[in-house]
Parts: sequence; structure tokens; C-alpha cells
Amino acid sequence: MLGLTVRWSLTEAPDGVEEQLATYIAETSHARFTGMAGLRFKTWRMVPGQWFEGCYVFASTEARAEFERTFTAGAAESPGAQIIGSPPILIEACDIVAVAEGWDGFEALR
Repeated sequence: MLGLTVRWSLTEAPDGVEEQLATYIAETSHARFTGMAGLRFKTWRMVPGQWFEGCYVFASTEARAEFERTFTAGAAESPGAQIIGSPPILIEACDIVAVAEGWDGFEALR
């Protein structure tokens, strides 16, 4: 599977940024990526005070390349960068070796 990781540092982000990110995801970003063509799934991960990350899994090389190209071109102006106050520190294509769904299944939002 074809992955892409986008990570921001939160070490110098303003106070309350974690709550702002969670609100943005719940109110806007989750809906934007739900049902997106070429995307298998996206997860949002965060270690408060350290980093915030989007992890994408794409259905094709073309879908990943197009998203990476357009995202990278506007990364400094992306909603995440605007909320955090800085551009991503990492945009990295990767391979996803496997995904297992546990007994309790996936949960869309916390």
C-alpha cells in the first residue's frame, strides 16, 4: 500500500493548538477526506507538545503522487500550518506493509 506522512512540530506552537487541531479535524478535515477518490484512509496522530501528523494511504501511485505534489506546493498555507503557525517539517512517501482491523473495529472520531 502507498503511504504518505505529513508531520508538523508542535514544540513552538501556541498554547491550545492541540484543541484547535482536534476541532478543525472534527468540524472540517474529517469530512474533506471521507470518500476522497484515490484515498484508502487517513489517520491523524498527535503527541501533545511534540508533533502532529497526517498519515495517508492511497489506492494508486498516481493518486499519491498528485496529492503529494499539490499538498507540497501549498504546505506552508495549509490549514494545519495556519493553525500550528509553521509549515510541516516532514512530507515523506512510504510503504504501508499491512493494516489489521481489531475486534472492536475502526472509530471515525474520538
